[in-house]
Amino acid sequence: MVRPVESGIEDNAARHVADVVAERIEKLIVDGVLKEGQALPSERRLTEKLGVSRAALREGLKLLRARGIIETAHGRGSFVARLAPREHTTPMMHLLSSQPRTLYDLFEVRSVLEAESARLAALRGTPADFVLITRRYEEMTQVGECDAETHARLDHAFHLAICEASHNPILVHTLQSLTDLLLSSVFASVNNLYHREKEKRTIDRQHARLYNAVLGKLPDQARRAAAEHTRSVAECLREIEREEQRLVRATLRLEGWK
Repeated sequence: MVRPVESGIEDNAARHVADVVAERIEKLIVDGVLKEGQALPSERRLTEKLGVSRAALREGLKLLRARGIIETAHGRGSFVARLAPREHTTPMMHLLSSQPRTLYDLFEVRSVLEAESARLAALRGTPADFVLITRRYEEMTQVGECDAETHARLDHAFHLAICEASHNPILVHTLQSLTDLLLSSVFASVNNLYHREKEKRTIDRQHARLYNAVLGKLPDQARRAAAEHTRSVAECLREIEREEQRLVRATLRLEGWK
C-alpha cells in the first residue's frame, strides 16, 4: 500500500524532533548535568522539560540507546551509560599504575590540569557551582577520623568539583578518565602525609587558599594555589622517600654491611 505524502512528511518531522531530543540530552551529559550511571528523569518530566511529545521523546531515547549513550533496564528506566572504559581494563593504564615512578609524573599532570581548572573556575564559576564546591570542601574538611581511602576520595571530589566549575567538558572528561590514576596520587599524599601534623596543616592551608581564591573569583591566585598545592605535596613525598633511603643506608652500616 502506498503511504500518503502527508504521512511521510510527518515521519520526517518526527525524526527531526527525535534528533533534537537526542542532542539536548547529549548536551546535558556533556555539561555534567547528567552523569554516568545517573537515572534519566521520567518520561513525563522529560516531555515537559523538553517541550516534545512522548512519541518524539521515545524516538530520541532510541537514538541514544543505539549510540550507546544511555541504557534502559526493564522496570528501572533509562540511565546514562558508562561512556569510557575503566582505567584498569586497558593495558596502558595497568602499566602506568604499576610503576612507582609514574606517581611523580601524575603530580606533573595534576599540576597542569588542576591549575587551569582552578583558573577557569574562578573566571566562569556560577553561584550553583560555588555551592557544590563548598559542599565538597566541607565534606573533606569536616570528615574527622576516617580511613585514607575515604579521605582520598573526598579530596579528589573537591578538586573535581572545581574542575566541573571550569565549564570545559574536555577538561572535565580528561580528569575523569584518569580518576583511578589520580586517586593513587591523592591516596599517596593522604596516606603518607596526613598523620604528620606539620604536613597536614600545610595541606589544609593550601586547600583553604585554593577554595577561597576560586570562590573569590581570583583566577591568577586560584591557578597559583592549585599549582603550589600539587608541587608541595610531590616534594613532601620525595623527601619522605629520601628520608627512608637514608634510614636504610644507616641501618645497613650499623649492621656491618659494606
